[in-house]
Amino acid sequence: METLQRTANRGSISTGYDIDNSCKFEADNTEIIYRTNDSGTNRKTFTTSLWFKRTELEATQEVWHGGRNGEMVGIGILTYSGFADQLWVDVGGGTGNTGTLYRSASNQVIRDTSAWYHVVLAVDTTQSTAADRMKVWLNGVEVTSWEQHQIPVQDYQGALESGTEMAWGGYRPSNADLFSGYLAECHYLDGVAKVQTDFGEFDEDSGIWIPKKYTGTYGDNGCYMKFNDSSSMGADSSGNSNTFTLNNITAADQSTDTPTNNFCTWNPLWTFSKPRTISEGGTNADGSSSWGGVKGTIGVTNGKWYWENKASGTDTIIGWQTDNCVAESNEESMHNVKDTIGFYTGYDYVYIRDETSGRNDTSTTGSNVSGQIIGMALDLDSSPQTATFYRNGSAVSSAINIDGLTGKTLFPFMSQYNYNAESNFGGYTSFSISSAASDANGYGTFEYAPPSGYYAICGKNLAEFGGSA
Repeated sequence: METLQRTANRGSISTGYDIDNSCKFEADNTEIIYRTNDSGTNRKTFTTSLWFKRTELEATQEVWHGGRNGEMVGIGILTYSGFADQLWVDVGGGTGNTGTLYRSASNQVIRDTSAWYHVVLAVDTTQSTAADRMKVWLNGVEVTSWEQHQIPVQDYQGALESGTEMAWGGYRPSNADLFSGYLAECHYLDGVAKVQTDFGEFDEDSGIWIPKKYTGTYGDNGCYMKFNDSSSMGADSSGNSNTFTLNNITAADQSTDTPTNNFCTWNPLWTFSKPRTISEGGTNADGSSSWGGVKGTIGVTNGKWYWENKASGTDTIIGWQTDNCVAESNEESMHNVKDTIGFYTGYDYVYIRDETSGRNDTSTTGSNVSGQIIGMALDLDSSPQTATFYRNGSAVSSAINIDGLTGKTLFPFMSQYNYNAESNFGGYTSFSISSAASDANGYGTFEYAPPSGYYAICGKNLAEFGGSA
């Protein structure tokens, strides 16, 4: 478990193989893609490989599924009846093995929402040795620690038969156990058994598991989901033309948050006072009739950084906050929290509060209107260190001295009272983007171009400029 966390892929290293796109899935919107299996699908031998990034926790979620209700094969995260966010796989039977289900649940917990995970399931029930009939790898390491482990018998015929459905992002046909997060580089190999090193490798410098291009075959009914065509998110890139049907998935769900360029999102493990409900690929936070806050998954210690938020109400504070900052009491209004630089949209001022100088307020120009795009720019390379806030692309409070926060790790931060907020860190956002501006490195998709020299909070920029946490 510790090794998996230490070597988790947060997209903060360079790689010779780039994955350009992923697909955002949201359980609340019943977002799933599926197709009906053709005749001749091999029911004894297959391999599934995919990358996934979770944005919501504490629910059973299936990332890949095949078969019928109760007779299925699948990969997911199990949370029920004593299991909590644990990797699990099913190998269930169809005709010939109707009603039998082999289920395995690992002891490894999948709860790091700042990282991309890679999982490979290889099944070959023709093997005489039980351990060779089913293998699972997580982040390049074979899973051998199981709370429950059931291996199919020899020549077992799985549920991937003609007329049943295969799905990414949930459980068909009932649309249950839906996934919330991002999927990328999804391979299904029909009649082909492969190993983890066919899809990834350990970086020789960092030891982090990274993707590599798969060069093998797919079999007649295999598929490869790249999600690189926003006009056809269900397109199959394996050469088999096994197109998937989209259920509530549109071009807007295409994302550039990938295993080779991981973007900041809101952290469901780091909500405080009155917890927020995270949704839409970790970019939305739902409010309640009390103050509550949330922080991002990636913090910075140096560099120049930018992100955006769509104003939705008067009592919203957005900006930056340290990693060790919490409210002085559970009910305290978040605008009194220490170690914060924030724009208070309702009262149109920016305040900074640190341990040394206490709270200082700076008035902004103009006034807040719901729907405006607020831009947050942080400069940790200059002396003094500064923060600048923008409203619809124009600075409303510039170069605020934040030297009282020097030496501390700063995370994107938002606090709100009874409002929902839509944020944009550049990889994905739920609000409509008209200008599609990127930073100087070409990363991120923003409504307004980041100021010159400022960059999206993503893995490739962190690798270049440093300052990741």
